[in-house]
Amino acid sequence: MSEYLNDSSVADAGSVGAFVDRIKRGDITVGIVGMGYVGLPLALAMTRHFRHVRGFDIDQSKVEALNTGDSYIRQIPATLIGDAVKAGRLSATADFAELRDVDAIILCVPTPLSPQREPDLTYIVKTTNSVRQHLRRGHVVVLESTTYPGTTAEVVRPILEETGLKCGTDFFLAYSPEREDPGNVKFKTETVPKVVGADDPASQALACALYEGVVVKVVPVSTMHTAEATKLTENIFRAVNIALVNELKMVFDRMGIDVWEVIEAAKTKPFGFMPFYPGPGLGGHCIPIDPFYLTWKAREYEISTKFIELAGEINTAMPRYVIARTAETLDERFGKALSRSKVLVVGLAYKKNVDDVRESPAFKVLEFLERRGTQVDYYDPFVPVIPDMREHPDMAGRRSITWSPDELARFDAAIIVTDHDNVDYQALVQHCPLVVDTRNATRGVTGGEDRIVRA
Repeated sequence: MSEYLNDSSVADAGSVGAFVDRIKRGDITVGIVGMGYVGLPLALAMTRHFRHVRGFDIDQSKVEALNTGDSYIRQIPATLIGDAVKAGRLSATADFAELRDVDAIILCVPTPLSPQREPDLTYIVKTTNSVRQHLRRGHVVVLESTTYPGTTAEVVRPILEETGLKCGTDFFLAYSPEREDPGNVKFKTETVPKVVGADDPASQALACALYEGVVVKVVPVSTMHTAEATKLTENIFRAVNIALVNELKMVFDRMGIDVWEVIEAAKTKPFGFMPFYPGPGLGGHCIPIDPFYLTWKAREYEISTKFIELAGEINTAMPRYVIARTAETLDERFGKALSRSKVLVVGLAYKKNVDDVRESPAFKVLEFLERRGTQVDYYDPFVPVIPDMREHPDMAGRRSITWSPDELARFDAAIIVTDHDNVDYQALVQHCPLVVDTRNATRGVTGGEDRIVRA
């Protein structure tokens, strides 16, 4: 890239324009740090436009899998990876010194919460420090990780400027929130518009050009703060509306009203209503976490986010509600306590038809049941073995039961947490005395309706 910038410390319009043209031609190498559920789909999308994409990850097993054309994410076919590797457009490495050889660096690393429900920027800070060690003049750096407004300008930029290079003149910095939705067959990386925000014209021009040849539409916004706030707004909107229908579910249940039927009827209104659906709690890496990022940052401005925090409290309480409904029904129907019961949790993934277990409410359900002395097993066709996880290390290695009539009949109750399409719910209701359905997965079941409790 340096050949497209002049020798002064300022990137003038001509040098930036030349590099924008080069990006538009696809004549650059892009480095993506973090080859997970966000980074890998983005890398594959970018291989269709740029001459080479290099994936960076500290997990050597992922690096080896990618370089041999294998996939470790169920919804991404190995053939897509293999074809890109064979064509010389995709490679992976754990050697961050190779960042010097790329022209643009995109950071797609986790942003979890601490045990105190505060933002944990450990991965962003560590990754930015790795980039700093190999930053050179002309690099374009984009953060995609979901975070609070100010992270890119107040955390990432100062670390990179420790090199003596200046943002907007020597290197270029932007924020563009990821919008991946694992398992959604209607949308993929290329078909979702990309929001891009930067704090100087050169960074904005280069970052927008980086995505323009890859996605259907680029939506530039005025600052990095604005782009960061956009991502939080999208997911807080969902979290608040899910909390609303979860609360309605609890109220309507006491009234003997089926909330699912209510929602189906309400969504026939062609204006003024958007359907959201209740569940056993929130999962995934965005919706359960993003509201807490904003509420934490809002305290700096002495603002209380009561509405958002209330929604968080409702959604966080849902696993306990599910357990309470299960315990209540077992007692009423069979005179049996949870401590003397065997319960099957159906579905561990945080959403249907994926193998992603991040922040899944199923693990809270498992934990609460075991604390009550319940004998618990799980079934998930996409998660045959529980992987290593930061929050539930003691559960790693546990295996799914084998689905069979005899196995299902062993349990006093089954709790449907994740409504995978390839589960035989008819058989579940037929062979299990009680089915607690948190997802309306049994709506098509005929016979045995008296065994089904929606919670």
